[in-house]
Amino acid sequence: MVSRTVRTPFGDWWWTVDRAILAGLFGLMLGGIILSLAASPPVAARLNLDPFHFVNRHILFLAPTIIVLLTTSFLSPRQIRRVALAVFLISLLLVAVTPFFGAEIKGARRWLVILGVNVQPSEFLKPAFVILIAGLFAESTRRPEMPANTAALVLLLVVATLLVMQPDFGQTMLVALVWGALFFMAGMRLIWVGGLAGIAGIGLVGAYFSVPHVAQRIQRFMDRGSGDSFNIDLALESFARGGWFGRGPGEGTVKRILPESHTDFVYAVGAEEFGIVLCLMLLGLFAFIVIRSLRHAQRSEDPFNRFAASGLAILFGLQSAINMAVNLHLMPAKGMTLPFVSYGGSSMISLAFGMGMLLALTRERPRSEYLVKRDLGLAGSPA
Repeated sequence: MVSRTVRTPFGDWWWTVDRAILAGLFGLMLGGIILSLAASPPVAARLNLDPFHFVNRHILFLAPTIIVLLTTSFLSPRQIRRVALAVFLISLLLVAVTPFFGAEIKGARRWLVILGVNVQPSEFLKPAFVILIAGLFAESTRRPEMPANTAALVLLLVVATLLVMQPDFGQTMLVALVWGALFFMAGMRLIWVGGLAGIAGIGLVGAYFSVPHVAQRIQRFMDRGSGDSFNIDLALESFARGGWFGRGPGEGTVKRILPESHTDFVYAVGAEEFGIVLCLMLLGLFAFIVIRSLRHAQRSEDPFNRFAASGLAILFGLQSAINMAVNLHLMPAKGMTLPFVSYGGSSMISLAFGMGMLLALTRERPRSEYLVKRDLGLAGSPA
């Protein structure tokens, strides 16, 4: 038992962290192991690997994932800003060199090999980017005379430009949506809403006419008969075959021919073997984590905590929603993982970094702590 009366770092953490959110995250990790057992052996067999190659690696990735999640959740808001700044600068540099030194996969360069390990730097860039713009927007609410909003816009343009160079339009859209949500929370004027929506529309049209694979994905989404819709057809077939309660563990057949069944389409594999009930349970778990995090953010009196927690929750929720929507053919394919469920080391560890910061920011801190920081001029200040 952890005593409330004996002050220790672990005790302080245990009684202030949101244990319900923490339990939800561990629930997703457990679901990831189960779905990895269901989805990855056929992929390994097609690659002439050991049947449990990806299962073993998935479980292996969970060790650093849990360490990063728990360690980060101990940080104070000031430490979070400092760590996020360091991670952002390193990730930004790696993202900048990826188009030149990264391995080309399906027409894009998004991966670097560092010390023999494949790393996707953009995954680590996202949560750090959210913390930085949250600090800028918090500063703009505290000191309106500061050009913090302009700096946040410049930061967005830099990140978006580097991501488009890879090209990675899915991640670009994700960070732009989170940026827009936080800008709206910071009191964006209606004229900015129209202007930013217009810029986003122009960017989408430009990508459609200048990047062939973007045009193909949009065309296949609008008309499945216009091109190769093999993945989506199989994913939809998984939902139809599984019904409400699924065909049973290991009884799925679509996964044997569905490419990337252990990553982008693990949700569809779960639908065939465990049914729509499991899919709704996962959806409910994601929704619970996001809504509970947003409620914590809403109650926070520190502008930085409020913006940062909201941004991280929105980032987590949007990535989850995009993956599930692609599996259900509700939007064009994006190649985005399902948080803590899909296979992928970079994705899992970067998500642990983001959710660890979210747990740290939503810890129950006395109101007096914020009032002291405010009186000293520290509340909402940048790192």
